Amino acid sequence: MKRENHFINKSKKKALRAVEIALDKKAKDTVILELKDLSTIADYFVICSGDNPAQIRAIAEAIQESFSKDSILPLGKEGLNSARWVLIDYGDIVINIFNEETRAYYDLEKLWIDAPRINLERQKQ
Repeated sequence: MKRENHFINKSKKKALRAVEIALDKKAKDTVILELKDLSTIADYFVICSGDNPAQIRAIAEAIQESFSKDSILPLGKEGLNSARWVLIDYGDIVINIFNEETRAYYDLEKLWIDAPRINLERQKQ
């Protein structure tokens, strides 16, 4: 159990780090959904929006660059070319960076309505 908590805490820290990087690139409407008790897809979804394709790519690239410095490499990534929805899969966390229209269409927050949200304000303290 203690080992399992270590991995969950590590995953949460990674999700929070991704949020911090995204916010540094002026991401909007950033949220973390905790999926660990609801799905085997991932422990956490990070969801945010960018205003345009260049900003969406910049957010994705900044996260990947920062993570790769610590040898954290994605299992997969999609959407960088069109930059309407960039998905970066790190196994335990999945990062979703949307433009506003695509985010509203897929509405992951509604799809995962039962997933607890991590309070980002409380994490900053």
